[in-house]
Amino acid sequence: MPDFRVFYPPSSASIHPADSELELSAPESHHLVTVNRARIGDPVIAFDGAGHEWETILARADRRSATLTVVKSLPAAQRRIKVTLAQSLPKGGTMENIVRQATELGVSQIVPLITSRSQIQLEGARAQRKIEKWGITALEAAKQCGNPWLPDITPIHDWEGFLPRLADFDLCLVASLQANATSLRTVLAESRNADTFSPHTVLWLVGPEGDFSPGEMHAAICAGCRPVSLGEQVLRCDTAAVCALSILSYEIGPPNSQPVP
Repeated sequence: MPDFRVFYPPSSASIHPADSELELSAPESHHLVTVNRARIGDPVIAFDGAGHEWETILARADRRSATLTVVKSLPAAQRRIKVTLAQSLPKGGTMENIVRQATELGVSQIVPLITSRSQIQLEGARAQRKIEKWGITALEAAKQCGNPWLPDITPIHDWEGFLPRLADFDLCLVASLQANATSLRTVLAESRNADTFSPHTVLWLVGPEGDFSPGEMHAAICAGCRPVSLGEQVLRCDTAAVCALSILSYEIGPPNSQPVP
């Protein structure tokens, strides 16, 4: 596997014959040639963030406009399950860590939420800058871990505005500290026993520092979310997000895998 990975956006990455060339953007060229010190003839994997990858060779090591020669197209990755992480915004730079690790774990969408206990308020241009920054973090993570998919990072939603969207998912889960919360294994077993277990879209709701308010938790459950325990310990919100996604991956398989018989 080549050490170098570059992003080639879907708008320009349709179908390329084996002898075609890809011209990289200025930021990608700079990162490949100047930061990573790639040289002419080095093998490079290009990916479009939508499951497509190409084996290429660096043909022109221009730090403003590098060119890759396509050797072959790799089989497109398939997503068996689309997992959405709806994360109530934590304070500081914690959201960047969550975006990075969620990308590594293969989520298809990240929804930043403002809830009653969120300790950060983002609006207008400041919110847009944050979303752009999280997008860069996701791209860096995808390059590092070899994920051919980039998550869709949505605009910031408020709780009331997002709640109706819960009906769009086959399975809704909320990380919960409540006494009646069960394990994910139990939730999935009950679904299988009811002969209704065929989720193609899964939502994980994860609260901020201090968790969701009782009213928000009640609203989520009334909207069809199953409260799921992540263990006896009270986890930081970034740890909770990674734990929730990891448990889901263990129980039903990674999103980018084939179904387990």
